[in-house]
Formats: sequence, C-alpha cells, structure tokens
Amino acid sequence: MRRLTVAEVWGDPIAHSRSPELHLAAYRALGLDWEFQRRRVSPDAFAREFSRTAARGLAITFPLKDEAFGAASWRDRRAELTGVANTLYFGDATGVRAYNTDVGGLAIALGEAGVGDAESVRIVGSGATTTSALVAVSELGASRVEIAARRPERAGAILSVADRLGLETRAVALDDASQTVDLTVATLPGGAELDPDHVDGLASTGGVLFDVAYSPWPSALARGWRSEAHHGLGMLLHQAVLQVRIFCSGDVERELPGEARVVRAMRDALG
Repeated sequence: MRRLTVAEVWGDPIAHSRSPELHLAAYRALGLDWEFQRRRVSPDAFAREFSRTAARGLAITFPLKDEAFGAASWRDRRAELTGVANTLYFGDATGVRAYNTDVGGLAIALGEAGVGDAESVRIVGSGATTTSALVAVSELGASRVEIAARRPERAGAILSVADRLGLETRAVALDDASQTVDLTVATLPGGAELDPDHVDGLASTGGVLFDVAYSPWPSALARGWRSEAHHGLGMLLHQAVLQVRIFCSGDVERELPGEARVVRAMRDALG
C-alpha cells in the first residue's frame, strides 16, 4: 500500500528546486504533517524509481515530463493537449493520474501581472514549456501567437497543438520576429544567453515581458527589455498551488480549505 503522507519532486538536476519550500509551507498552513522531498532521477532511472515509489504524489521537472505523461493511466485535458505532465497522483484506486499544472499556473500568473487579456502574444522558445504557454494564452483568449525560436523548424508539434486549439500561430527564427505583440512569454531555461541583437529585436516589438525564468534574475531578455518585465516566480507559485490541490483531494479544481491563507504562506516561503 502506498504511503499517503509523502510527496516528492523528481528531476535531474534537482538541488535547485524550490518545490519543497512551497509544498511544505502549504502543508503546514493546512495542518498536515506531510513530508516533501527532492529526488534526483534521470530519464533512464525513471521507470525503476517509479515502480517502487511510495509517494502520494510527484511533482515532475526537467527532464522527466515526457516520462511522467507516459506513466499515467489517466491524463487531464492540459496534459493531453501538451503531451507532457508535471504532476502525478497516486492517492486513489483509479490508477496513476497525470496533470499539467504549468498551464494553469502560468494563466493565473499572467492574470496577476495584469496581462491576462493580451490578444497578441510572442512565445520565445520551442520546448515543452512553450507548448504549455501556448495552451495558457489560448485559454486566456489570445487570438494570435508567434513562436520565436533558434530553430523554428522544430516547432512542428507546437503548431499542431495550435491547430487543435484553432489559434492563429506561426513559427519564426529569433531574428525574424517582427510582428508587434502585446505580450512576450519567454520559456527559455534560466541562465540562457541570447545574442544582444536578438534581445534588442524582440524587445522592440515585444510589449510586456513575462519570463518563466526566475534564477538568475534578471534574465538575458529582462536585462535588455524596454518596458515592463515579470519573472516566473508567480508561475512557480501557482502551479504548485494546483499540485497541492491534487495531492490533497485528487481534484485540481477543488480549492483548498482557507486557500488564500495557504497561498500567502507559500508566497512568503519564496521570499
């Protein structure tokens, strides 16, 4: 029988993860004596570790989101759309359930930043987080999206998701991103560097910047941005709130008891 009082975050590397701070703050605020641990797991080791975990739930980070998606017997709509999962839940008898809380976390964070109503959006990057960002801005009502990437030819899967969403989307190289947009969502890894000419070009037409990176901060884009710029701690916070909902009740839509108080405790834990 699986233990119901333990959750973990898996990834490789994992020492930098702030998930333990967030989750433990939430469980203490809820009066739950639960544990939350980091575990370094590589893609090659995922199946072995998965088969013997005693966790109630797993928070999944790079580079395991594909493996998490494939390990589940049920997936929420956001995971199905994006093809990746960052949350696994073992707490009931229906099998392993997978969720993508990055989508909801980003949507909430964009709303908090005052840019949830952006109609035109540029997403910088072409990885799994780019697809999550695409779904998030679609849910918020964006009508036009430009994917700007070092290698736009790799964005085929992202454009397929856009087609399923009925969202007007094109993929361009970083130096071809010329459309003026209301919002730029950067999905590059923390510490990623960009050519100064690319930064300048993106900033000149990019509107408000929301960068999912938060360490180090400011990011390469934020250093050269010409207007308002937001880091990704808001997304980190709110995707974790959704994970805590799942781990507590198995329902991502069910608010936590005293959720506003829990969110304040989690935000305080981030400093």
